[in-house]
Amino acid sequence: MENKTIARNLRLLSQLMELHNENPFKIKSVANAAFKVDKLPYAVLGKSLEEIAQIDGLGKSISSKVWELLETGTMTDLKDILAETPEGIVEMLGIKGIGPKKIGVIWKDLGIESIGELYYACNENRLIEAKGFGLKTQEEIKKIIEFRMAGQGKFLYAHAERSVNTLYSDLAVWLNAISGEPLLGIAGEYRRCMEIIEGVPFLIGADHIAEIQEKIASFETIAFEEQADGTYAATNISGLKVQLHLVQKEDFYLNWFKLTGNEQHVSEVLALAGNGPFEDEQAIYNAAGLAFVAPELREGLNEVELAKENKLPELITYEDLKGSLHNHSTWSDGVHTLEQMATYCKDNLKMEYFGICDHSKSAFYANGLNEQRLYAQHQEIDALNAKLAPFKIFKGIESDILNDGSLDYSDDILKTFDFVVASVHSNLRMDEEKATARLIKAIENPYTTILGHPTGRLLLSRKGYPIDFAKVIDACAANKVVIEINANPLRLDLDWRWHRYALEKGVLLSINPDAHRMEGFYDMHYGTLIGRKGGLTAAQCLNAMSLQDISEYFSNKK
Repeated sequence: MENKTIARNLRLLSQLMELHNENPFKIKSVANAAFKVDKLPYAVLGKSLEEIAQIDGLGKSISSKVWELLETGTMTDLKDILAETPEGIVEMLGIKGIGPKKIGVIWKDLGIESIGELYYACNENRLIEAKGFGLKTQEEIKKIIEFRMAGQGKFLYAHAERSVNTLYSDLAVWLNAISGEPLLGIAGEYRRCMEIIEGVPFLIGADHIAEIQEKIASFETIAFEEQADGTYAATNISGLKVQLHLVQKEDFYLNWFKLTGNEQHVSEVLALAGNGPFEDEQAIYNAAGLAFVAPELREGLNEVELAKENKLPELITYEDLKGSLHNHSTWSDGVHTLEQMATYCKDNLKMEYFGICDHSKSAFYANGLNEQRLYAQHQEIDALNAKLAPFKIFKGIESDILNDGSLDYSDDILKTFDFVVASVHSNLRMDEEKATARLIKAIENPYTTILGHPTGRLLLSRKGYPIDFAKVIDACAANKVVIEINANPLRLDLDWRWHRYALEKGVLLSINPDAHRMEGFYDMHYGTLIGRKGGLTAAQCLNAMSLQDISEYFSNKK
């Protein structure tokens, strides 16, 4: 059991205790324990009861609950309080923006016990009469529920990746026993590396399809059921829908191509290439008189025209990255120390440089750095740079963009950094005009190096605030400000659909993990995939620069 699972159970227990008006001190203790466990740099699993009791913030009572959870998979206190709470009320606790206090009013004062009933009540304007609510709050709850509804049956690429790759491996092993060396491929949105996927199609090409049909019931990883159209369907343990297509081996590559690209891309290419058969996908594009189009780009945009003119970009790879920018440490809200983060980047990732961007002073909720603490951090960076040379730690900051578009340090402080990531973290409800103006003012600040997660979106959870993308990108081009591809799988912001416009305007992009712990560096993998979808090349990526080149870039910017 991972620490996050333990923390999630403790957090749920604290929320339910608050919902049932239990002792405030006990509620705070459990909530604090959830936070502490989530931030631990080591696994709780495998520790003895005595060792768990020594963890800061747990103590004897809560450590016994954690021990019980590890031993039995549940906690008696949580089980008991769940039995007293309607399932729909527990489900509401999973909706961001509605806390236990408001849910208590919804449940006990309005008699609402499910999300469906809550949505209906919003449409009937019933919430505006309840204590602590109003029209604005009611509309916000309605929007949250509508967004949640839209997200049902959808999965982040990163959350599906492990199970999809495992299923592929299991199918490959299973097919080894089938005669004729069948071909196997993953297609659809997953192969195109879409940030959100709704299902994953697998394709098998074989000489003896009947043999596979006879044996498919013996495949143990997932239970496939034959459909009316001759395909097979299954749903994995997390609810992801999987489709299995069987075709003759000679038709494999044509069908793989058809199942991969979006409808427009497929129709445009096949109108030129015909219907084969083809020995591989390269042969399809050869027959069409086109350069090969990587699966990530097959979105029916302008990739076919670029392929005709042999002007497709040479897409960036993870191996092109030379450093990691926009990272956090224990100086603000990170899990690992500055030295641990930098050393991991140097020794494990074999990077040339590391950019620290702890939160600025306005982010009090994240232990943001005031001027005095900044000075102390810069001293530590100087000492570490002497110790880790030629590896370099760049002095950065994630400076909050305030409501009026200004950054939250004076120019005298801002000029002490090697680079500045400017990000919005508060007041996400501005209209498009105000939100755009705020970003443009921050972009025009001469100390802004990178615009961080431009829309603040959280995929399948929170829409980004509305901005005029073209105006923001144009401002970045005019002020030579880099735009971040925030590689956290929940963000992937800037959206890939705007990468090409930015690149055409000469704006550099930066694949930033926004890592708050060492494991977070690996999110750059997802940032690279989404950068490829947008047509990003190594030459247009800030952190694909060598140490010497990026040092010169930062120096010239200052």
